[in-house]
Amino acid sequence: MSDPWFVYVLLNPPGICYTGIAKDVARRLEQHNAGQGARFTRGRGPWRLLHMEGPLSHGDALRLEAAIKADRRFKARLKLIATGQ
Repeated sequence: MSDPWFVYVLLNPPGICYTGIAKDVARRLEQHNAGQGARFTRGRGPWRLLHMEGPLSHGDALRLEAAIKADRRFKARLKLIATGQ
């Protein structure tokens, strides 16, 4: 695997999740919090890292991102873990 990619899930204080892929998750999180990330995340921060998987190939990362976005139960479990419930 020449280019490792990571799938990440972010959470903001109102409890909204955002799922994305990146090669450098820490740098991408900084971009989201600076208002330079995806349009969806702008003005909705601060964001914090909730979950990360990888390294993966680009194709596998895209497929996993789509699967996580479609899995409401998975994101609900992540939120419960994050809030300590």
